[in-house]
Amino acid sequence: MNLHVKQKIPLKIKKMGINGEGIGFYKRTLVFVPGALKGEDIYCQITAVKRNFAEAKLLSVHKESKFRVTPACDIYEACGGCQIMHLQYNKQLEFKEDLLRQALKKFVPRGYESYDIRPTIGMEEPQYYRAKLQFQTRKIKGEVKTGLYAENSHYLVSLKNCLVQDKTTQAIVNKVAVLLGKYQLPIYDERKIAGVRTVMVRRSRKTGQVQMIFVTSKSLNFNSLVQDLVRDFPEIVTIAVNLQTSKTSEIYGEKTEIIWGQESIRESVLDYEFALSPRAFYQLNPEQTEVLYGEAVKALDVHPEDHLIDAYCGVGTIGFAFARQVKSLRGMDIIPEAIADAKQNAKRLGLSNTYYEAGLAEEIIPRWYKEGYRADALIVDPPRTGLDDRLLETILKYAPKKMVYVSCNVSTLARDLARLTKVYEVNYIQSVDMFPHTARTEAVVKLSKR
Repeated sequence: MNLHVKQKIPLKIKKMGINGEGIGFYKRTLVFVPGALKGEDIYCQITAVKRNFAEAKLLSVHKESKFRVTPACDIYEACGGCQIMHLQYNKQLEFKEDLLRQALKKFVPRGYESYDIRPTIGMEEPQYYRAKLQFQTRKIKGEVKTGLYAENSHYLVSLKNCLVQDKTTQAIVNKVAVLLGKYQLPIYDERKIAGVRTVMVRRSRKTGQVQMIFVTSKSLNFNSLVQDLVRDFPEIVTIAVNLQTSKTSEIYGEKTEIIWGQESIRESVLDYEFALSPRAFYQLNPEQTEVLYGEAVKALDVHPEDHLIDAYCGVGTIGFAFARQVKSLRGMDIIPEAIADAKQNAKRLGLSNTYYEAGLAEEIIPRWYKEGYRADALIVDPPRTGLDDRLLETILKYAPKKMVYVSCNVSTLARDLARLTKVYEVNYIQSVDMFPHTARTEAVVKLSKR
């Protein structure tokens, strides 16, 4: 390799990578450059040299893409929470479709060249869409700050007016930073100080209700802070504390306790309402969740006599879209609080054909089959890590005749499809832009048994 760290080189950007970076070739060596766009001629400096590729930082753009725009965010490059805000929005949607194609080409699931990959469904107003924030807290020069870590670091970038974050949740976390300082609550430091590590704030689009979690590495008295906060923000209905004492990248510890207010907030999607406890998973973009779940309903195409399994069911949200159209609906999730919510939500909706159980899908589904249950349809909505290996084996073994895979990571989706297509045919893939200005996309895959 003819490259070394700090070397400055010209580069023609040929395409964009899965993290939104520009990719070019320097004497047949791949070079990844964050901030560069397809078609641009740039000048960059090498920051790392690996065995098969190099990384570089953008110094200047000599020939600019006609799709380059000036990001509206003044800390865009420092934050790293968004990766492609410098790309025109309609081209972001095309890029996300291309992400799918790149991932499929890498993992080569059966027949991938002829898949029906439909244009990404975007947003009319792709700003302030995130209904939930999870900001780290740190004390910097004596002042409490909240925000996100800069990419690949533990340097906190303070966020006070995030352009993709719901305005109310942003205002609340800004106030939290002030109150943490006012009441001199200890702020976590990785080296020596135990205290508040993370603040989660989530707002319901339907009701406007807000819930919060303080994640702390030691027991603290939040009473005075809570009194001030709920006086200024009456929409707050739930405040919880999660104790996370281990030095780990995991945000939450096992125990979450509500210290003020009610157990959950009320949210809705499509034509039904449900409750969300503080730790329960729900999509970050409520507006696009309507689109995503609508596409899932269309893709699975259930019938009145169908028995449906909703793996990774959470509080039941995606499964409820099908509940009145099928004979039975069963779901599981590893978070007991989510299952408790799912049961309560089903009861509130008047559903008598649902059953929920806490545990691992790869353990529960085989037991159900041993007990005589048979599923005609399956929906999976796994985390970014994709389907567990044992769950994949379980799906391939029992193989319900139709399946929908809702994915938030094109790489693990393509990897899983390489195995699923041994038994299933991919009818089509519909991507939905759940995270504008980032290199992430969501996809709904319709599969049918061969």
